[in-house]
Amino acid sequence: MFWMSAFLDLAPDRFEDGVAFWRGVTGHELSPARGETGEFATLVPPDGDDYLRVQRLGEGPSRIHLDLHVEDPQTAADQAESLGATVVTRHDLGYVVMASPGGFTFCFVTHPAATRPQPAAWPNGHRALVDQVCLDIPAAVHDMEVAFWCDLTGWELWNSPYREEFQSLVRPPGIPLRLLLQRLGDVDGVVSAHLDIATTDRSAEVERHGRLGATAGQENELWTVLTDPAGSPYCLTDRDPETGMLLREPGH
Repeated sequence: MFWMSAFLDLAPDRFEDGVAFWRGVTGHELSPARGETGEFATLVPPDGDDYLRVQRLGEGPSRIHLDLHVEDPQTAADQAESLGATVVTRHDLGYVVMASPGGFTFCFVTHPAATRPQPAAWPNGHRALVDQVCLDIPAAVHDMEVAFWCDLTGWELWNSPYREEFQSLVRPPGIPLRLLLQRLGDVDGVVSAHLDIATTDRSAEVERHGRLGATAGQENELWTVLTDPAGSPYCLTDRDPETGMLLREPGH
């Protein structure tokens, strides 16, 4: 079992706005900057271990990548390579940058952690938590990408009974992030990702996020798509922040 963190890789001209927004969304504090140019920082929760981090990109649009925390990044990278991933960089500091079979960036790092933070409670009584990374997988690489993440994590694959394009990997107890696997209609392309937030009051969260600078997009029966000030899409979902499961079945 390993810890999982999500990295918000923010476009250089939108870094400050993106960091301020996600601090407001989560209620987390910002750690001191680190890295050669101060490009990295951590969103530090009021309890538990951190699992959300930010990076100022040198160029390009905002995106998401994953960090998998393991005892030995080099050995883990060799295993991932045998499953179809590609090594991008074996860094002198010990971490390894990888690309999945579908081209999604992830890293093996150390930094052990064990305690998932509690959901934030907001003034009107509702709760919310960033608790899921959705991999958006083009149809041409879908089966290969799903098989890779199943083999790499060892987590059980679960098929949604409500939407055939969704599958998820059942996270072990205590892990902060779920993995949702979404099959896209696009035939070609590289795998990307977005964050999902579980909340007990989606309408209240949509309003709160709007005040923080988000732009609301498509509203679905169980989720609303928004875009943060750094240009990244994410979703607010009708799921229990504690368990990650749906608060109600579709149509009810």
